[in-house]
Amino acid sequence: MTGLPQTVPISQVRQETRTIRTLVLEADVPDAEPGQFVMLWLPGVDEKPMSIVSPSPLTLTVARVGPFTEVLHRRKAGDLVGWRGPYGKGFNLHEDQPALLVAGGCGGAPLLFLAERAAAAGLATTVAVGAATAGQLLYVDRFRQSGAEVEVATDDGTAGHTGFVTELAAQLVERDPQPAIYACGPERMLVSLHNLCREKSLAGQFSLERYMKCGFGICGQCALDGFLVCQDGPVFSVEQLNGVRDFGRARRTATGRRLPIR
Repeated sequence: MTGLPQTVPISQVRQETRTIRTLVLEADVPDAEPGQFVMLWLPGVDEKPMSIVSPSPLTLTVARVGPFTEVLHRRKAGDLVGWRGPYGKGFNLHEDQPALLVAGGCGGAPLLFLAERAAAAGLATTVAVGAATAGQLLYVDRFRQSGAEVEVATDDGTAGHTGFVTELAAQLVERDPQPAIYACGPERMLVSLHNLCREKSLAGQFSLERYMKCGFGICGQCALDGFLVCQDGPVFSVEQLNGVRDFGRARRTATGRRLPIR
C-alpha cells in the first residue's frame, strides 16, 4: 500500500455502456483483494475512490455521475492519472458455500474481481446483474467468461427478469437456499438484501459507498455511525450492519452535512 499517488498512463479505455467506461492503467496492484479500492487522482481536479476491477493491470470502471467523472471520461489512452492504494477491507469468500453475487448498476465492478477469485477457488457461483434497462447491464459477458452462471434483471423488462434485481436474488435463494450473498450497488438494494439475509439466516457481505477524502481513516468524512467506511469497509457483513442507523437512510456531503439517501 502506498500513501503517495503514482502517476501512470492509461493504456486502454473501453466503453461499457452509454455512461460507464473502463480504464486500464499501466500499473499493477498484486496484493489487492476483491472489494478494495484505490484513490484516483486527476491533478487540478480532485481525487476519488474507485473499486478495483482487476489488479494486474490495474483496471477501474467508472460511471459518469458528476464533475470528476465527467473529466475522467474525457481522458484517453496515453493520458496520465494518479493513483494510490489499495485501501479498505474487501470481500471474504465462504469457501464452504455457493456464492450468489448481486450487482446493481455499476456495482459489478468489484464483483467481477470476486467472481474470478470464486472461480479460482472452485466455488459454484451465480451472478444476478441488474439495471434500469438492457443497455445499462454491466459485465454480463465477462461474468459468464469467469465461469459463473449469470441471471439478469431490468426495471423495464427489456432483458431477463422484469423488476428489481433484489426480486431476482430472492428467487435464486429459493432455488438454492443456502448461498452466501455478496453485493454491490445502490444502498436501498443493499438494505433489501440485508433483510433477505436476516430472514433466511444467510451469510452476506455488502460493499458500501460514502464520501471519502483520504481513504485511510484520517479525515473522518466517511463515518457511518461507529464505522469508517474506508477502514472498516467498504465491505461489511450482515452482522456489522445490524442496527446501523444510517445504513440505507443517510449519507454525508463534503461539508459533513447529513442528507437522506433517496
